[in-house]
Amino acid sequence: MDPAQNPESTSSDPAFGRADLSNCEREQIHLAGSIQPHGALLVASEPDLTIRQTSANAPELLDLPDNVLGKSLTSLDGNLAERVKGHLSAQLDEIPVAVRCRIGRNGNLFDCLIHRPPGDGLVIEAERAGDPVDLSDRLETSLKRILNASSLPDLCDEAADIFKDFVGYDRVMVYRFDPDGHGAVFSEKKEPDLEPFLGNRYPASDIPQIARRLYEINRIRVLVDVNYEPVPLLMEEGQAGDASLDMSLSFLRSMSPIHIQYLKNMGVGATLVASLMVAGKLWGLIACHHYRPRFIHYEMRAVCEVLAEAIATRIAGFESFARAQSEAAVRRMEQRMISAITRRGDWHSALFDPPTALLETVNASGAALLFEGQTLTTGEVPGTHKLRDIAAWLDERRDGSVFETACLGEVLPDFQPLKAVASGLIATPVSDTPGEYLIWFRPEQIRTVTWGGNPFKPVEVGNDPADLSPRRSFSQWHQVVEGTAERWRPADRAAVRMIGASVRDVVIQFRSVRALIARDQLAQVCEQVRASELPVVVVDAEGAAFLVSQSFRDMTGARGEDIRTVGDLPGLFEDPEQLAWRFREMMSDRRSWRGEVQVKSALGHAAPLLVRTDPVYTSKDQVLGFVILFIDLSARKAAEDARRRFQATIIDRTRKLNGRLENEEDLVYRNLMSSIVENAQLAALDVADGVDPERMPDVLESIELSIKRAADLLSHLVEHAADLDAG
Repeated sequence: MDPAQNPESTSSDPAFGRADLSNCEREQIHLAGSIQPHGALLVASEPDLTIRQTSANAPELLDLPDNVLGKSLTSLDGNLAERVKGHLSAQLDEIPVAVRCRIGRNGNLFDCLIHRPPGDGLVIEAERAGDPVDLSDRLETSLKRILNASSLPDLCDEAADIFKDFVGYDRVMVYRFDPDGHGAVFSEKKEPDLEPFLGNRYPASDIPQIARRLYEINRIRVLVDVNYEPVPLLMEEGQAGDASLDMSLSFLRSMSPIHIQYLKNMGVGATLVASLMVAGKLWGLIACHHYRPRFIHYEMRAVCEVLAEAIATRIAGFESFARAQSEAAVRRMEQRMISAITRRGDWHSALFDPPTALLETVNASGAALLFEGQTLTTGEVPGTHKLRDIAAWLDERRDGSVFETACLGEVLPDFQPLKAVASGLIATPVSDTPGEYLIWFRPEQIRTVTWGGNPFKPVEVGNDPADLSPRRSFSQWHQVVEGTAERWRPADRAAVRMIGASVRDVVIQFRSVRALIARDQLAQVCEQVRASELPVVVVDAEGAAFLVSQSFRDMTGARGEDIRTVGDLPGLFEDPEQLAWRFREMMSDRRSWRGEVQVKSALGHAAPLLVRTDPVYTSKDQVLGFVILFIDLSARKAAEDARRRFQATIIDRTRKLNGRLENEEDLVYRNLMSSIVENAQLAALDVADGVDPERMPDVLESIELSIKRAADLLSHLVEHAADLDAG
């Protein structure tokens, strides 16, 4: 989201440089109105290319007349206008384009980055031209190292090492955000004499939300010298520049004075920060610190951004692989439960057999099932009375399929005495009936957390009460944390969500089975089946329709008298002859069947459905009847479509890469893109195996966007490298 269009912004938000620590969360840092002095900035209108704003240092740095405001770029010495005109038809609102040109009376060589900010105008930022970067060797080797990483920690270590080698900063950290927004140094490479920061945690307040949004837009940010003097932007007649100029994409943009003070307090002299965007969200940062001023030219910044995209893509694959392992365990559990129902009329034992399976899937120390007034447990759990209190409390806040906390006693002090076994809790409902849950527990984990400075003392007041600054001490501060369990991982949440969905399906099937076994005693159960959101039809051994859920009637438009036997079902679906044959085979062979069906288009339900039929046996293996479930495949089909689109994108890019090579630059581009595409394919395989179908299209789309961004960056970089002698 564009920070300038943030709906939460109000007129009371502090202007750039006017914030203190009480309101820096809302400081309008994208409206800086000034730049760092190692470059110069021009803003030109389109299509006439009239200069409407300049940085105050532009005449001296670019060797231009004292006042170029109101003049056209075409009037300037050099070939800037010519080079800019060649890119006016390009999309310039996401990734700036670099051109190498000569500017000024002495024809000095500059790299100029061009982009369009929200609103009108064209922003041109100039820096002294840098030396070429070896694209064909070092970058390709680094991409291969990213591809070959064997685990997430290994990947982050490689990332820190690669960045340290490329940019040469004194310290490089891979900084990972947790669900609360706090950050931790996950990996680090540094000069031997520096104090290690590995493992240090920093509070979420250190990086305000508006800054995080800017990290999502502008993926590489460089601060050359913390002691720089900001250069103001000027308008007509030398007035201060328009404060509404959105500088979100500007690489020269001034940084917040509070952030500058923060870095000074750490002793840092210069920084480079690369964003790691995973599945469309800011997963973390690669933060590079130098203890003296340091300038990084465009070519190296572009290389860093390409590397960051490849690293983020690989992270998505590793996180999806963890979910895939959880899903495999859940599917095995589901099969055991279904088999137990159809053979023994019982599923509880299969859920807890073996007991370790239920615990290991989410790395829990205890688990409890509360169902129809009964409580089944395994491992270390609270007493039955407390379990029921927890279920009642969950009923009050039931707003989704999964609830989790790592500090139950903090969320609800009444449960504080349970911290030895239940500091951590994650739960999912197993039916629509109140009080019926699967709950996992983790014990209190007393541990020492190392913070980079005291997070509970973020402000110090000097002799002047208005003299506020960030924490002045960044020595390690150790906090003993009690009453908190190990946090639940995304893979744990995914596993709980899948187990919950499976058990809810099984519960409906179980209640359908019981309705067949004792229909005269289970009127309440029958009503629960009828009211289920899952379309279900229950028929007896002769095929007479015994129970039809309301959701099935709503889906097909069938009235009560329309469904008397299993033979009435095919007429509600496309290809009724095929379905009728399947049902006849089910009745004669007494066996399960799985297939895909489609409700007749005239009935309005367009989504494909998975039909699942299972026979129900007595203890003597006599068939009592059949449970026929209809499961909406919309999410799965969307996932398959997304996978096909993704593969088509990969094939198209591969075909283009294998096309005719016109010059050496084409070969460099092809080799580098091959590594990026290979990395993306590997991540996509992990995603396809590990992400639940509803999320898969979004995750694959994020990988596609990452490939496109990397391809655009590489294209700009290769073209720029081939144009070093422009002008």
